[in-house]
Amino acid sequence: MIASEQAGALVDIACAGVTKTFRDFWMRPRVRAVEDVTFEVRRGEIYGLLGPNGSGKSTTIKMLLGLLRPSAGRIAILGKRPRDVATKRLIGYLPEESYLYRFLSGRETLDYYGRLFGLDRRARRDRIDMLLDMVGLEAVQHRPVGEYSKGMQRRIGLAQSLINDPQLLILDEPTSGMDPVGARQIKDLIATLARRGKTVLLCSHLLSDVEDLCDRVAIMYGGKIRSAGTCDELLEQRHATVFEAGEMPDAVVAEVRQLLDRHHIPLTKVEHPRRSLESLFLEVVERARSEGVRTFGAAGGGPVAGFLAEDPTSRVDGHPAEQTVAEAVDAGLIDSLTRR
Repeated sequence: MIASEQAGALVDIACAGVTKTFRDFWMRPRVRAVEDVTFEVRRGEIYGLLGPNGSGKSTTIKMLLGLLRPSAGRIAILGKRPRDVATKRLIGYLPEESYLYRFLSGRETLDYYGRLFGLDRRARRDRIDMLLDMVGLEAVQHRPVGEYSKGMQRRIGLAQSLINDPQLLILDEPTSGMDPVGARQIKDLIATLARRGKTVLLCSHLLSDVEDLCDRVAIMYGGKIRSAGTCDELLEQRHATVFEAGEMPDAVVAEVRQLLDRHHIPLTKVEHPRRSLESLFLEVVERARSEGVRTFGAAGGGPVAGFLAEDPTSRVDGHPAEQTVAEAVDAGLIDSLTRR
């Protein structure tokens, strides 16, 4: 059951009538990048924010992170306003481009971000070990990230976004530049994190990723949300019916055709089902791995880091939690923040 169907589910992102207008030097309206955007993302849900370049997705994300102020409307993140500093420790962000210090190694990169969150030495070491294993970079942890491939940089970027054990993950093109094996591993990881109560806002131009992962999606164009709902609601085609059965002899197919003809129902297609190219690719790679064939890129990812599997309200930054914004959020507070 997805979070939006759960009674009393907490709302981690709430936007109501959000508009952003960029102005020129003379404060004249120049570009209305986002217009009257309203949506909410519930605890444990994977929500897809889609749209072509220039549709307003990046501007929306920047407002959610508190990097831009909305011109109108209200936003609540984990029950607080976006610029509330306390929420930052519970947000993980992977930007569309991997902005990394190219002369730091993978381990040094994670250590740097762990220090920013105030993690003690032992917590940093343990989390870095688990994250490097999880994203398959343990063997190359001492190489400068400037020597990483784009896919490997995305992996270390994802690990960076998880170093603080966030409640809310905002991922912009998380599988960009990855080979199909890496993309599959990252998608499985995102799904696992959601099952463990993390909330994920996902932006991607790879619509197959969105269809595989997201509980609900919103499609933006021209700064507005043009369509929103679950994938089943948006993709179901009511004008056709599909039957699937085992292999049929030609005689049985002929009988089916005759039955449909009697009811004046045209049979538009008879074919054998196809597997996806992704499943074939993964099968070939797994077969090669089982035969001991070596690769010099990122290794297969390991299990989900142990600290990400803990109760998110039990520990904060390696210490027992005080009252944090990861706890139950007052619905009245969200209402007051998002009331237009």
